[in-house]
Amino acid sequence: MFFKKFKIHSLLILLTLFIIPSTIYAYSDEIIAGGENIGIEIKTNGVVIVGTYKTGEQNPAVDAGLQIGDIITSIDDQEVTTINEMVNTISTVSNSSIKIGFLRNGNTKYTELQLYKESDSYKTGLYVKDTVSGIGTLTFIDPNTKLFGALGHEITERNTGKILEIKDGRIYTSTVTNIVPSNNGVPGEKNAKMNKQEVIGEVTENTDRGIFGSYQEQITDYKTYKVGHFENIQKGEAKILTVIEENKVEEFSINILKLNNNQETKNIIFEITDPELLDKTGGIVQGMSGSPIIQGEYIIGAVTHVVVDSPNKGYGIFITNMLEEAEN
Repeated sequence: MFFKKFKIHSLLILLTLFIIPSTIYAYSDEIIAGGENIGIEIKTNGVVIVGTYKTGEQNPAVDAGLQIGDIITSIDDQEVTTINEMVNTISTVSNSSIKIGFLRNGNTKYTELQLYKESDSYKTGLYVKDTVSGIGTLTFIDPNTKLFGALGHEITERNTGKILEIKDGRIYTSTVTNIVPSNNGVPGEKNAKMNKQEVIGEVTENTDRGIFGSYQEQITDYKTYKVGHFENIQKGEAKILTVIEENKVEEFSINILKLNNNQETKNIIFEITDPELLDKTGGIVQGMSGSPIIQGEYIIGAVTHVVVDSPNKGYGIFITNMLEEAEN
């Protein structure tokens, strides 16, 4: 009888152990550091309004209460996800006004938009887009899951500054053609050529910790770094991996000035100390976002932002914050 009770009691303990919520993450203890320049193209989850215009004396979009940053999701109750779908749907309407469904701050709204006919075509008063492209830097690849992370920050709609909800996206190989150096108050930028014939990954997430997805290329002859947690990171010497010429990933020295474990993004404040990088770029430039930060045998983070008034200084995100987001 005692034995039966013991078995039942043991079973309850085991069940209890199994249902306790776990905060253990499944990312690998060692990951591949990136540094490669990448082209990025993402398709938005709907058609984004990026501007309005007048037709005659009227501004139909403004009259309908539509705003820059609104995401059009339907026309006359027909779902639209691309500009082509939107144009094709409007071309079939028989009325001079259409019902538009749109998202604003995550909420679905509806309005009536008056159409104006000019030269046998309807004018909506809307400038829209369904695709966003740019360049950045690959941060990491997990060799076991083939998850990748890049940028270390979100992709936003240029006119509104709001994070873009994405349908899907791709990353491509990219070649740096030239660099416009940063100056105090004026961030510089990498200029690069995107090769759309060479898809290397599928983007599935756009978050404030970076873009994430599945890496598509075969991984061979790679070097891994241990994942650096907060207790592994120290102020002082470190390096970043990035491209400033064509496709060559190079190491450049930095000095970590401050660490911040109380937020999710701007965790590392650093300054560039490498004379070659300072000479060629003036500091952090646009397109460098995502460049992995290495300290000793650890990958500890990624470059995210430049200090505009002092471009030799920048911010970085902890690599653990990116890895945790990649698994969500």
